Amino acid sequence: MSTADLSAGSDLKLLARQIFAHALADASIGRAFDRHVDLERGGVLRVGEDLFDLNAYSRRFVVAVGKAANPMAEALAAKTGELFEGIVASSVSPEQQVRGYRYFLGGHPTPNADSVLAADAALRALRALEQNSLVVFLISGGGSSILERPMDDEVRLSDLVATYRALVLCGAPIAEINAIRKHLSAVKGGRLALAANGAQQVSVLVSDVPDATPDALASGPTMPDSTSVEDCQRIVEKHSLLPQFPSSVRELFACGALEETPKSDDPVFVRSRWWTILSNKSAVEAAASEAARLGFNVEIDNSCDDWDYDRAAKYLVGRLLQLRMDKPRTCLISGGEVTVKVTGEGGVGGRNQQFALACAGKIAGENIAVLSAGTDGIDGNAPAAGAVVDGTTRARARTSDLDIARSLAGFDAYPLFQILGDSVVTGPTGNNVRDLRILLTE
Repeated sequence: MSTADLSAGSDLKLLARQIFAHALADASIGRAFDRHVDLERGGVLRVGEDLFDLNAYSRRFVVAVGKAANPMAEALAAKTGELFEGIVASSVSPEQQVRGYRYFLGGHPTPNADSVLAADAALRALRALEQNSLVVFLISGGGSSILERPMDDEVRLSDLVATYRALVLCGAPIAEINAIRKHLSAVKGGRLALAANGAQQVSVLVSDVPDATPDALASGPTMPDSTSVEDCQRIVEKHSLLPQFPSSVRELFACGALEETPKSDDPVFVRSRWWTILSNKSAVEAAASEAARLGFNVEIDNSCDDWDYDRAAKYLVGRLLQLRMDKPRTCLISGGEVTVKVTGEGGVGGRNQQFALACAGKIAGENIAVLSAGTDGIDGNAPAAGAVVDGTTRARARTSDLDIARSLAGFDAYPLFQILGDSVVTGPTGNNVRDLRILLTE
């Protein structure tokens, strides 16, 4: 590769970072609330196309759950002032607290003691509401572990943590993982809505799940559940999960003790509404707009959502090479998430870094850059959102005595990217609309 090619590759990496940063800024909580939520004249709250006269309710309560819970609560308070009280459960400490709200620092990707305390507080508050109350649920990704209480008291917190770890590492897509979580939980799969005692409900959703399965978001605490106990049994068998579960959870499956979740015909949902104000589509479209502004021919291909990371890498790199034949300056954008089935202990990294590292060998010597990162700013157990690679990554790794194949096999991509200076680090963004993969060539 010539000096000019090396410089071009470096430029492409910088442009990929720029496109990702633009997408993060444009798909922000504040902008989404400005578009979809407002307090109109006379104290009427508008959420999407629904109107709620706040003066008509005896109590107005908020339950905010997930990685974006803090900015969502702040954005609602900026519209409504001190008209609401409520509970906020997030894995990120708030920079400031909204007056009248109780705060809990739940765990992610596994529950902690505050996750259970937050669930208990939410259940108590919701059960105390009268029907002439309004509940605004602010739901975002990460809520599955951040707010949690097992249905069965025999399942301890340590059992929950072990179960979550088994699910996260098994390589299953998020919808399958959340199907099991729902049926083990007292707050998921519509059960939080059930606790609200017939009150008027509206859920404002910042989605980190596929558009076709909105009830998978935070394991669907306020929505009818489209999954069943039978689905859970099938998923457990498919991924050989039962031996990996703690004995208390294995017993529930063995004895057929899982309880069915509320479905769409449950009366509780007659007074329930749901609005998705931000999703992966928002980030993809923002990235596409910026790439076009930078002069790239833009293609969007989300078909590898929930694919194994290596299969997705082969497909997207191949697709980019095809597109380059007709349109040399091309940006291929792919939204959603890839899966990684971790074997052994595993190192430090996450699905985005694993995907990017898998791409490095496939684009060696090519004038191509690939960035993959999570919009929440967190990738697996690493302090990075993801990573960016180009046609020089493999050669630079060898020069630094780094072994890409070994890092991939050990699920240990983060240390390699840190040494090469190719980690994408944003810190927690207070948002979560799944991942972005940005592939550039010219």
